[in-house]
Amino acid sequence: MSAPCILMVEDDELDRFILRRALLKRWPRARLIEAGDGLDAIAVLNALEGTPPDLIMLDINMPRMGGLEFLEAYYADGGHAVPIVMMLTSSNREDDRHAAGRYPCVREYLIKPIDRSTVAALPDPLDRAA
Repeated sequence: MSAPCILMVEDDELDRFILRRALLKRWPRARLIEAGDGLDAIAVLNALEGTPPDLIMLDINMPRMGGLEFLEAYYADGGHAVPIVMMLTSSNREDDRHAAGRYPCVREYLIKPIDRSTVAALPDPLDRAA
C-alpha cells in the first residue's frame, strides 16, 4: 500500500505537534506537509502543481484565513482536485458543523484535542470510497 500525502493546516504549534505524532503513528510513511493557516495552505497547494494531497486536516479557527474561508477559496478556484478533508476544531457549534457540511469533501468534524485513538479511527484517505 502506498503512503498518503497529508496537508495539515493548523496554527497552534502544540496541536500541530500532537497531530503530527498521531498521523505518523497511523501512517508511518506518510508525506506530511504543514501550513499555519489557510493562506499558507493555498500557497502549498499551488506549489504542488495540480497534485493535491490525499487528505487535508483543516483547523476551522485560524488567523488570516480560517478553514471555512480556505474551503470557499479552494472550491472557487475550481482548478484543483478536491481531496478528503477532516475539519479540526475546538468549536462544537452547530453553525460551524453546518458550514463545514456544505462541502462534500469534508468527511469528518473532529473536536480537539485530537489523539492517536481519534486518528486511528479515521478512514484511510487512499480509499476514496470511504
